[in-house]
Amino acid sequence: MKLLRSFRRVAGWVPEWVKVAFLGGAALLLFFLGGIIIWAAVMPIPSINSFENRQVAESTKIYDRTGNVVLYDVHGSVRRTSVPLDAISPYIQQATIAIEDDTFYENAGFRPLSFARAAFVNITTGSYAQGGSTITQQVVKNALLNKSKTIPRKIEEIILALRLTRAYSKQQILNTYLNENPYGGTIYGIEEASQYFFGIDAKDVDIAQAAYLAALPQAPTYYSPYGNHRDALDRRKNLVLLKMEEQGYITEEEYQAAVDEAVEFKKALAAGIKAPHFVFFIREYLEEKYGADQVAAGGLRVITTLDYDLQQKMDEVVTKHGPGMYSNFNASNAGMVAIDPKTGQILAMVGSRDYFNDDIEGKVNVTIAERQPGSSFKPFVYATALKKGYTPETAVFNLQTQFSTACSPQDVANAEPPCYSPQNYDGKFSGPITFRDALAQSQNIPAVKVLYLAGIGESLKTAEDMGITTLREKPGFYGLTLVLGGGEVTLLDETSAYSVFANDGVRNPPTGILEVTDKNDRVLEKYESKPDRVLDAQIARQINSILSNNEARAPEFGAASPLYFPGADVADKTGTTNDFRDVWVLGYTPSISVGAWAGNNDNTPMVRRIAAFIIAPMWHDFMEYAIEKYPADSFPVASPDPSYDSLPPVLRGNWNTDPSKGLHDILYWINKDNPRSGFNVNPWADVQTIHWDYPVQLWAGGFAGGAGSTTPATGHGGMYAITSPGAGSVVPASSPIIVTISATNFQNISSVTYLLNGTPVGSSMVSPFTISFQPAVQGHAALQAIFQLRGGATEQTSIQFTIE
Repeated sequence: MKLLRSFRRVAGWVPEWVKVAFLGGAALLLFFLGGIIIWAAVMPIPSINSFENRQVAESTKIYDRTGNVVLYDVHGSVRRTSVPLDAISPYIQQATIAIEDDTFYENAGFRPLSFARAAFVNITTGSYAQGGSTITQQVVKNALLNKSKTIPRKIEEIILALRLTRAYSKQQILNTYLNENPYGGTIYGIEEASQYFFGIDAKDVDIAQAAYLAALPQAPTYYSPYGNHRDALDRRKNLVLLKMEEQGYITEEEYQAAVDEAVEFKKALAAGIKAPHFVFFIREYLEEKYGADQVAAGGLRVITTLDYDLQQKMDEVVTKHGPGMYSNFNASNAGMVAIDPKTGQILAMVGSRDYFNDDIEGKVNVTIAERQPGSSFKPFVYATALKKGYTPETAVFNLQTQFSTACSPQDVANAEPPCYSPQNYDGKFSGPITFRDALAQSQNIPAVKVLYLAGIGESLKTAEDMGITTLREKPGFYGLTLVLGGGEVTLLDETSAYSVFANDGVRNPPTGILEVTDKNDRVLEKYESKPDRVLDAQIARQINSILSNNEARAPEFGAASPLYFPGADVADKTGTTNDFRDVWVLGYTPSISVGAWAGNNDNTPMVRRIAAFIIAPMWHDFMEYAIEKYPADSFPVASPDPSYDSLPPVLRGNWNTDPSKGLHDILYWINKDNPRSGFNVNPWADVQTIHWDYPVQLWAGGFAGGAGSTTPATGHGGMYAITSPGAGSVVPASSPIIVTISATNFQNISSVTYLLNGTPVGSSMVSPFTISFQPAVQGHAALQAIFQLRGGATEQTSIQFTIE
């Protein structure tokens, strides 16, 4: 009674407005709490069963061919591998509890004081930055709720945490927390974090490593060991260790040893991804076959074909040579790929000299980019010609030639469209040359002739059969430029196609997969050999013999070029585009095929040097290592051609087939579509014959040494002579020189070509075959006239005179 009277006396002293305010506040508080209770009872909260029954997304792991080296984890929003609690180091468990929730084993899933403190900070700052969450609350947040930071979501979190604590053991909750907690970027779960940062399983982590891992989740990006705040991470790691000691998890000696330990993190690039271009090449394949969701979160285990040791060597070589190629040749980028010819398995792939260099578009995989191959396409054309019946000893003339029938045969030097007169790289025209020497020395003009002989459509078919997938247009789209790189191919395709030569004509499609299993260890895909003979072994061996013949290539590249490997049988071919935007080297043994490319992703030209100078040294450096790791015997030798002795002479290297008929290029002697059938009875029916023969006749005049002759040529039913200027005469240099001829029968003459000191000065196809020209030289001069007679024969004569 006294207490009641005292309360009434005190209440009497309180102003009336305070009483009203107090009662109103109490009523509002009761109303608010009641509302919360009612709302909590009726609001739609995710069922606690969804925690137990949910499917935890697991990363798809991509491994090297041993299954031991993790190249990458393909992921969508998470990258996670779940492990049981007994597979997680006790140090990790203790460090996490010490820094995140030191009353974890005592609390009911919610700590009111911590929550109140965090709420006060959030209200006063308006930031919602403070969480105050227990480990159980964080499990709810990570597993059952969205990531929003609102009051209703926080209340949901608390209620579910209380329910969770009653439904599950602390061990289950801790295990879930450690398997789903974020540790930076897309790294989720302690097993992933242990592998990512230290390259070891979570069960093998020591005290100091555990402290680092426990320090990360509060602000994974800020505390990243690869970022700018390593000192802050070290301080937080030491705080974790201090709390572990204070809470009795470790001794003082263990604490000090862990503080002093110099923990080594894996390199940032290696930690995240190895062989990035290859990895994303594989990922694209997997997503196309299995779907992006399955790849991102299906827990696939992918064993690839990659030889990680070989990959490391390839990375090293490209990194080593890349800067020099840029500074010396303006080639900012390079790529390389290696394939096993016997299986088609991709052993190594480097898609740029620096994946992370955006200045060179380093993330673009140049091994699968379409680029012009230059002369590296030639072997497919020569192989097609060999299929058609030609031989490596077949002779053609390496002379400047006008190939366009829209232009005059005499216009040999005109390369402006619609004319087409390609050059050899060295600017030289050597006369007769065999297929073997022409391919080995990468001569352009003979290659164009070989394409015409082989057929554009047939050559495209050979390339397609061998693995070139990008030449989709009709033959007329490419024309004769095809053999010099007029189409676009990929480095991967060409390296695979060259492996057909290496494998005796048998193709194995390129693949990067050995095995794919799902998270239940069910095999979804397994490598199966799919050999397909696409080229006769005899032809493959003939190409191998040409491309591995160092003596044959020496006149162009030298005897000790980067294409040569003393004591090893290596076949190789370079390619340089006419505009110097791409350089290639492709080479192989029976055990490995390796292709390399250099250039600029923006297609700007390099310095005007051939591939042998720019990229061959890099390729050679890697190839030396590759052929040591994958040794091989010599290439099998092609069998002798049983009909060789009966072949037309030009197929046996005899370019002067029948001196009585004069000198001619190959179209004069054989039927190009059936070269072994014998003499061509109507050579002039082929529109290219006169175009090919014209420079041969010019060359034949100089070859015959006729500059000193003043005697008219006789034969083939007549006499042919130069009548003006007169032999031994002196003519003024200031006036045009008019050239006239005499002949027994002008009707027997098809055309006359004139050369002054070996240089063409004009021609005429109209009787009386007179020309005029302005002399560009003075002094002693030799004038030649080459008569092309109807029926194919030729005659030539010459005079000497003086120009003053």
